[in-house]
Amino acid sequence: MRQAQPSRFTTSDGTALFYRHWPGQDGDGQSGADRDSQDQRAIVLLHRGHEHSGRLQHVVDELALPEVPCFAWDARGHGLSPGPRGHAPSFMTLVRDLDEFVQHIHTTHRIPLAGICVVAQSVGAVIAATWIHDYAPPIRGLILAAPAFDVRLYIPFAIPGLRLWQRLRGESYVTSYV
Repeated sequence: MRQAQPSRFTTSDGTALFYRHWPGQDGDGQSGADRDSQDQRAIVLLHRGHEHSGRLQHVVDELALPEVPCFAWDARGHGLSPGPRGHAPSFMTLVRDLDEFVQHIHTTHRIPLAGICVVAQSVGAVIAATWIHDYAPPIRGLILAAPAFDVRLYIPFAIPGLRLWQRLRGESYVTSYV
């Protein structure tokens, strides 16, 4: 099992988001950061909407790519990142956070954007798809696993009820049982 190194990066609005970095090793056991930057590549993993980066350890292990560094963040309000549970000021804040996270990996770990592949699932996949559409970063690849493009509420009048509840009670949260 590869060991993650905990770290943080600061977003443009001053929020320090937590992330895990699993360094890559080449055949000689050297850190991937010691190789020529042209050969550098990385995998960025995005967690589902109700989880955190620690839940992606098994993905890093199952990929069986010890030479490739992996990175996974805790989105705002998840895991060890600050904020109310599951809350971000807006969906686009999460998209901007992803762009700033990838830029952080690029500058701090000297990995060219063309060497980065993003693997995302559920709500993380929707964030990644929006990021690709709106920012058009020149990354190597994007894998979307079960993107949550549509949320189905099976309770009649759920959305109008939630809107009314928010007007009466202010900011509130719905527990996810996914």
